Amino acid sequence: METRFTILLIEIGIALAIQVGALIGIMLAVRKSTAKMTAAAEEIQKRALPTLDNVQKLMEFTRPRVETAVENLTQASAGIREQVQKLDSTVSDIVDRARVQAIRADELVSRTLDRVENTTEVVTHTVISPVRSIAGIVSAVGTGLGVFFRRSHAHGNGTQNEEMFI
Repeated sequence: METRFTILLIEIGIALAIQVGALIGIMLAVRKSTAKMTAAAEEIQKRALPTLDNVQKLMEFTRPRVETAVENLTQASAGIREQVQKLDSTVSDIVDRARVQAIRADELVSRTLDRVENTTEVVTHTVISPVRSIAGIVSAVGTGLGVFFRRSHAHGNGTQNEEMFI
């Protein structure tokens, strides 16, 4: 059993030596990696810090201007909104007035057409009907005179009368 114990101790020793070697290798890799990381961090700081400082200065420089621009835009927006509301009110008023005027014009045209129609009827009854009657009377008188004067010419000339009977 003693040999087994000795073998076990040897195995434990070898395992410990391997573990120590692995830990030393890990420690060296970590140191190397830490050195690279430190160098990279320093390089980033060298390059990034001036840029960040410039950005900070730019922000400090532009902040008041941006705030002023935002304030001006807010005021302009409020003014534009007010003007649009006034314009909407004015346009609505104009449309209402135009609608009323269109209705009035329509009524005026309708009344005018009615009056023209009534005037036409009155003229037809008071002027054209008597004129037709007078025209009929004049035509009748003309026909009567025409007949009268033909007969008087016909009595003086017997040949014409005879020809009429043939």
